[in-house]
Amino acid sequence: MSRCPGWEALDVLAAAPDGPVAFCADLSPVGLLAAYRAGVYPFPASDEYTRALNEVVFADQVQEGGIRLVGEESADPFAVSWWSPDPRPVLPVTAAHLSRSLARRLRNRLPWSTSLDREFERVVRECRGDRAPLWLTEELIASLIRLHELGHAHSVEVWEDGNLIGGVFGLRVGPVFSMDSMFFRRPGASKVAVSDLAARFAQAGGELLDAQRDSPHVRDLGCVLLPREQYVRHLRRTARDSLPMPTATLPARRLARPVGSR
Repeated sequence: MSRCPGWEALDVLAAAPDGPVAFCADLSPVGLLAAYRAGVYPFPASDEYTRALNEVVFADQVQEGGIRLVGEESADPFAVSWWSPDPRPVLPVTAAHLSRSLARRLRNRLPWSTSLDREFERVVRECRGDRAPLWLTEELIASLIRLHELGHAHSVEVWEDGNLIGGVFGLRVGPVFSMDSMFFRRPGASKVAVSDLAARFAQAGGELLDAQRDSPHVRDLGCVLLPREQYVRHLRRTARDSLPMPTATLPARRLARPVGSR
């Protein structure tokens, strides 16, 4: 069994391309930020059954060193699995776009607006909703809120007549913004949130939005697959965040640049 004292000691590039790369019970703000900087994100077990399943399925790989344990021995590691897919779905901020139909709706009849960090906890809890499995545990939410207070975690909100209809949240690590989750209450609202995030992040010197897990939905957003080695290289390009993202509430129609336009 191989144990790392901390995330900085984990060689994520040597891990398998799919499945968890580590187990670690530490979901503290400090531990969470260190993990994202190492290129991994958490998937807490939603209940004791899921935690036990982690141990049954992956104990042999942990024993053989294929999956590392991170942190102190006293903590129960199988409560939280940590992932770093290879390749990684990412969206270059300059490539973000809305479909022609959604752009047309924004220009012609949708009175939507967007904001940054206006309702961070509310966006997180809307993303949690009644989804299963329930990976957004109260412990993880508390750490995300603290990281938001410290300026590392951010949310974009989409509004219609004062009502929150969509949003996205995640952590900023240098030139990369890792999107943890998004939600919508109107068709297209989550896509507007991601496009708005790309625009604000680009203004702050950001380069990539990280969608974490590949799916038809993130491909529809315009994400492309990036080898894990290149993704980690982006994370390590700069040690500090650069400019702050603009926080003003803005009309969503400014994002209505359809595919193929300049």
